[in-house]
Amino acid sequence: VQLQASGGGLVQAGGSLRLSCAASGRTLSSYSMGWFRQAPGKEREFVATIRWSDSSTYYADSVKGRFAIARDNAKNTVYLQMNSLKSEDTAVYYCAASRKLILPLLTFPTNYDYWGQGTLVTVSS
Repeated sequence: VQLQASGGGLVQAGGSLRLSCAASGRTLSSYSMGWFRQAPGKEREFVATIRWSDSSTYYADSVKGRFAIARDNAKNTVYLQMNSLKSEDTAVYYCAASRKLILPLLTFPTNYDYWGQGTLVTVSS
């Protein structure tokens, strides 16, 4: 599976962005998908995940109520809608694909099999 993340950019605090993760090579319908982010000097952290079997979602506390993950299996694409952005959301955002189903396990980057290249989100205060 090859993953291509896009949609990053510069936005003011309080604004919105929608990230996309397009897949090629295989259908995403049998993969759980996740979004992670990595700020300068920090470790990669979990943002959101959507399970392939029933599209259940799970979010990091820091983004709950502001971000929404969704998938369009027909387009082989996963989205991350980010609203009410804060300066602390500034990071490179990565999408990833996993065969796993258990939501808590999907918060760990080591449980993902494929990664996209990342897209930079910069939130100005």
